Amino acid sequence: MNRYIMFSLIAAQYMFFPCFGQEKSIQLKEVKVGGRRYQRAAEGILSIDILNADSIQKYQAGSLMQTLSRLPGVNAIGIGPNQSKPQIRGLGFNRVATVENGIKHEGQQWGLDHGLEIDQFSVSSAEVLKGSSSFLYGSDAIGGVIRLLPPTELPGDGFKGNLYVLTKSNNATYGGSFHAQGRKGHWVFGGGFTHLDYADYKVPTDTVYVYNYAVRLKDRHVRNTAGRETHFQLRSGYISDRFSSILYLSNYHTKLGFFANAHGLEPRGVDTALYDKSSRDIGFPSQTVNHLKLINRSFIDWDKHKLWIDLGYQKNYRQEYNNYTAHGYMPPVYPQDMTVPIYLERLYNKQIYSMTLKDQFSLAKHRLTIGANGDYQDNRIDGWSFLIPSYRQKAMGLFAYDQYLLDDRTTLYGALRYDYSHIHTSSYQDWFDSQLEGNQTARIVRASELSRSFNSLVWSIGAGRQFGSVETKINLGKSFRAPIAQELGANGVNYHYFSYEKGNGSLSPEQSYQLDLSLTWSAKKASAALTPFFNYFSNYIYLNPTSRYDQYYGAGNQIFEYTESRVRRYGAELKVSYQPLKQWKVELLGEYLRSEQLSGAKKGYTLPFSPAPSILMDLSWAAKNSKHFKDTYLSIDCKWTAAQYHVVPPEEFTPAYQVFNFRTGTQVNFAKSAIQLRLQIQNLFDKKYMDHTSFYRLIALPEQGRNFILSIGVPFG
Repeated sequence: MNRYIMFSLIAAQYMFFPCFGQEKSIQLKEVKVGGRRYQRAAEGILSIDILNADSIQKYQAGSLMQTLSRLPGVNAIGIGPNQSKPQIRGLGFNRVATVENGIKHEGQQWGLDHGLEIDQFSVSSAEVLKGSSSFLYGSDAIGGVIRLLPPTELPGDGFKGNLYVLTKSNNATYGGSFHAQGRKGHWVFGGGFTHLDYADYKVPTDTVYVYNYAVRLKDRHVRNTAGRETHFQLRSGYISDRFSSILYLSNYHTKLGFFANAHGLEPRGVDTALYDKSSRDIGFPSQTVNHLKLINRSFIDWDKHKLWIDLGYQKNYRQEYNNYTAHGYMPPVYPQDMTVPIYLERLYNKQIYSMTLKDQFSLAKHRLTIGANGDYQDNRIDGWSFLIPSYRQKAMGLFAYDQYLLDDRTTLYGALRYDYSHIHTSSYQDWFDSQLEGNQTARIVRASELSRSFNSLVWSIGAGRQFGSVETKINLGKSFRAPIAQELGANGVNYHYFSYEKGNGSLSPEQSYQLDLSLTWSAKKASAALTPFFNYFSNYIYLNPTSRYDQYYGAGNQIFEYTESRVRRYGAELKVSYQPLKQWKVELLGEYLRSEQLSGAKKGYTLPFSPAPSILMDLSWAAKNSKHFKDTYLSIDCKWTAAQYHVVPPEEFTPAYQVFNFRTGTQVNFAKSAIQLRLQIQNLFDKKYMDHTSFYRLIALPEQGRNFILSIGVPFG
């Protein structure tokens, strides 16, 4: 095995961002998170941004990913103001892994309309690993990783907590979150509860055009986009210097509606009077999602070896509701003998079992880590509409990485990983008869049974060196991603995207080669970081729009087929921070991405949902602390986003825009307590603009208008 292990640079220090744009170097040493130790040694070669809980609350948006999208290179595929999915350097869906408490979060992340089922109030800190992290987390991390960490456990006996309430003006949100934790000797415990209730959100326009049909909006509300979210979590465990084991239990539940005029087959057939009676009701189409997690994280300090064991179980239960709409040969009246409820359009019931084992030890100047991880997934479907088949999938990986200290300023790094996965999709047959040639009828098989296995050897090498106040890194690697059930076996209408999607059972795994560079400089009053990258896919899998239309099962919708092409991607992120005076600071955050298909039917085009270049400038002022007020701040920022002319049909060009945001906050010391007050005004001038990565961009629905966010945090204990 040693002859395969390759070395690369990882600086003995790397950039740690306690808040946006602020940076300092820290040693790559063992740290404790939630009472559990882990190492950042392997990740040190990657471009990493780390946000603490204070920063997440300060810049809080409607969802966790919308909050993190302030970071350059990180975007959110927004599904309205309260749901979104992650995108790193233009890659999203099953190309970005979200890891919570050591276990990869598994939902229906392949779907454009499927948000991330995670409560941002429960996250203590978030680490964003940019670039391929397949050597650490396997197939789904080909584009990067969002790693979410729990609160640090109390160092000694005690009890504390926080009550957090908030309201938002744009969609009349009200709700709050309560979290508490305690410790008695070696035993720790904690938990929390969050509930949010919101109405239809507002946009700065009276009319939107859904495929050239004018849709009037009452009072500028996007009808049927209200929702409710409820989340609870519990944890308990044992901690000592040489052993710790903590059990995490959480359940996330949400119910929300979709824009009624932009779902289904006929945007004009909407009873607007019914929907406009109330902005808080949830009609059809809508969805409910329940995500259950049970995770155990254990650490054993065994002399020279440090062992980590993570075990996880998840259940993602998603139901999509809509009025029954017959298309093709479906019966015009829903049969009374159907066992599927008439309003249940689709159902996905997914169960996931996960395990990770890791051993870290030192050998001379080497810090070696070896381990294995794997998971088993069982995803079942139901409902009167079909898009993807049921499937079972198992995956496992073996990995080894090494950090070698060449001298006090230079570190080498190397990683090797072997992955194997197997997927078995079930056959699916229509529940209704279709007309065939010769006046014959039959129930069409929409998906055939399929069994595929994939394996790959991936690697990463790099080197880095410290030159005084300048730190340099370089990393070269190969990664892969196995095709998923949707890409292999889809055969139905995606009502959210007005398309008829067809999978391709012969797709090969994606193979990617990437080069990442990093230059960081820091001084007393200023700092800067530049992180360029280059990425080449030998066979990128994408959904290709064809010139054909399905008249029978797709009700005339355009046919999209999954196919492969060679793709080139490159870009960079920039961070600059300058503090001219003690209480004033200026930050500049920029990103640029360019991608191009080098082969296939869309040769010369970019990739879908490619974010446009942007620059964000922030000016902030911090007051001096006084007897009654602490950490008082004011800030205003403006984000300039360029026009996106590099599109792939059916995408449209997205005009350039500028959006201003204002923030202020303080901590009031009152009666031996510290109350945190925060106010945000997002989209300060009620600007009408469209985000190219938005779920509703296809119908030219602008982003939400001006939004006042007021939050109050009350600590106790």
